[in-house]
Formats: sequence, structure tokens, C-alpha cells
Amino acid sequence: MNFNNDQNPYLLLTPGPLSTSSSVREAMLKDWCTWDEEYKLLVQSIRSDLLTIGGVSAEDYTSVLMQGSGTFSVESVLGTVIPSEGKVLVVANGAYGSRMATIAERLHIPVTVVCGGESNTPDLVGIERELREDQSITHVAVVHCETTTGMVNPIEAIGKLVKQYNKTYIVDAMSSFGGMDISIQNIGIDFLISSANKCIQGVPGFGFVIANRLELNKCANQARSLSLDLYDQWVTMEEEQGKWRFTSPTHTVHAFKQALQELKEEGGIAARSERYRTNQRRLVKGMRTLGFETLLPDADQSPIITSFREPVHEAFSFYHFYTKLKEQGFVIYPGKVTNQETFRIGNIGEIYEEDIERLLTAVEKSMYWLEPIG
Repeated sequence: MNFNNDQNPYLLLTPGPLSTSSSVREAMLKDWCTWDEEYKLLVQSIRSDLLTIGGVSAEDYTSVLMQGSGTFSVESVLGTVIPSEGKVLVVANGAYGSRMATIAERLHIPVTVVCGGESNTPDLVGIERELREDQSITHVAVVHCETTTGMVNPIEAIGKLVKQYNKTYIVDAMSSFGGMDISIQNIGIDFLISSANKCIQGVPGFGFVIANRLELNKCANQARSLSLDLYDQWVTMEEEQGKWRFTSPTHTVHAFKQALQELKEEGGIAARSERYRTNQRRLVKGMRTLGFETLLPDADQSPIITSFREPVHEAFSFYHFYTKLKEQGFVIYPGKVTNQETFRIGNIGEIYEEDIERLLTAVEKSMYWLEPIG
């Protein structure tokens, strides 16, 4: 795909917002009314599409759209589904797991955090110990793809423990849903959270939740927020056939519908996941050839985003490196690991292997720190 035009001067090699197709952007060129029946039907079709992508039935699961960034949807889940007498166990091995714990604390929800270190996989032994010893825990929350590092967490293994101890399971699949296969029902996920501007390749403006109907039905009058009341949003969408309680991001919704269609045309999650994996493998191979080291071992690495260690060289400056790449048409991410100097490169969105090849050429041209000093 040729991105280098007046509309798209560079590729976003980030975990979202990400580079989108011209047809997704074109879907936002009209204005839409939130009360219109045609628009409400569109919302209903999106809700149904999400269940299909998730591989779950409308009898057992439902979907709810929520205004705002993905974090708004995470907060809507934590603030709605955990009762006043409940307690959440958060598995945190990165910034986004820690953010869930912070949300719980701000909402005065009792929380226990199991940390394994940002470069380590979750501590399954520690998780089971907490579930066994603390009977007050009612919910467990974990991030699937922790984009702090690019690690993919073992939600299947954690899910087995959650169900063994009869707890409600919350999975933040913000950066993975639509780009990685997730067997929601088999894993036992009760609430899966994601966003429009991630692997489905829409634009920012709303998130969504795929929820176990039995669990969501328990949540009336529990929400700690008016605007982020997931239960009331669901009831309104059900009873009024696609209506949002408050003004919805109509342009983003239409763009998302187009993105869903393009996911289907590409061949669904299997085809998109393979494209992402191809991108990521080529990226890592090329960066290693240029002398860069990955933060994580390959076995722990997701196909979504990769963390690289910054070169140990007095002349290296991430800002300078970033600027040189942007001048050549590529935007990357700074690091988010607290105790190591890293930067991150994502390969989701409207990104193909030939784009990665051009990026690698740009990286080689930007390696200014290898030039003689003085």
C-alpha cells in the first residue's frame, strides 16, 4: 500500500491509533444523526459482527459499545461489574495492567495486584496462591497483549485458575482482539474489552465489551459512574435497538463498520493474524541484522508490537532517531518499560511486509550514532 500522499504523510507504527485504509477514512466524510433508524441498525449490525468475530453466540454473550478511548471501556467494566462487596485480583506485568489496578483504587474497589516484572510472564503460582488464600476475591483482570513490552500473556492458563476458583474473568484484549485468535467461551472470559482503533483497524472514538449475558445481568445499579455505566448502556442498546444513552461518535462508528467489512474481506482473524506475524518476524529479523536487540525472548513476543533496547552509545538519542524516521515517513513509539531504555515498533494496521522493508531501509539510514564523533 502506498501511504506517502497528501492525506497520509507517514505510517503509524504504533499499537493504535494506527494507519488506516483510505476507505475507512472515507466512511467519515458524511454527517450522521444518532437517532436515525438507519444509524441504529448500523450499530446493531456492529454489535452482531463483534459476537461473530469473537466466536460466541448471541444467546450466551452480548456486546456493548462505549464512548471514549479503550481505557474508558476498561473503567466502565471495572466500575460496573464488581459489586460493592467485591474485590479484584489484577495481574500486572506492565503499564496497562497497572492502570487497571489504579482504576480500581480510584473507584475504591478493593484490589490485590500480582506483579511479575515487566519483562516476565505472569506468576501463575502467585495467582493461584492469592485465589486459594483470599476468599474475598470475586474478579480477576489481566491484559492479553501488554503493549508496554509487546508480551502476550497466557490468558488460557490464567483462565483455568479463574474458573477453578469460580471467579469472574475480565480480559483487556485492547491490542489483540481482531488480530489474534481468542477463544472467549472456551477460555471462560466473562468480559472482553477492546477498542475501535486497534486490530480491527478503525479510528479512535469508542471501545466495546463482549460480555457474558448472565454476568452482565447481575450488574444493575452497581456502576460507580453515570456515563460509564456499562449495564445501563447495554439495556438502552437492547431496548431501543442500537441507541446510545449519550451522543455517540457517529463518524467513528461508520468507519468501524467499514473496517469490519475489510477484516472479513481479508479473510478474518486468521489472515490478519498471519499478516501481522509476517510483519513482526520480518521486522525482528531485519532489526537484529542491523544490530538491535529485542527486549523479550521470541517465545513471549506478540505479533502486535515489539520492544527494542536502545543502543548503548553516547550519541544515541531516541528523539533524534524518531525525528529521522519521521522525516522518511515512519512514526514509532518511545519505550514504556520503567527500568530499561527501550523503544517500540508496532506493525498492526494497514501495514504490509513491503512497508516493513522500507522501514528497515529508513532505520539503516537513520543510524547516525555509528558515524565518527567530532
